[in-house]
Amino acid sequence: MDNSSVIQSLGLTLPSPAYIFGAIAFGLIGFAAYRYGKRAGRSLTKWLGVTLMLYPYAVAQTWLLYLVGAILCAGLFIDRG
Repeated sequence: MDNSSVIQSLGLTLPSPAYIFGAIAFGLIGFAAYRYGKRAGRSLTKWLGVTLMLYPYAVAQTWLLYLVGAILCAGLFIDRG
């Protein structure tokens, strides 16, 4: 029995490549925002960065991952001023 059939028999599904790419991309953006917010003393930027790093663990659908990520990135863009 191969690994994928064992995983499927347990009722688990692996995320799509688009989901993995989005989770990594938003995680990196979040890490950069956290570091910048911490250095610059900008608490909103820091917490948006933390949220960007952690929210992929709570979202299962790919379209929702990209929607929430885009909204949080827009928040970073608005906060930059």
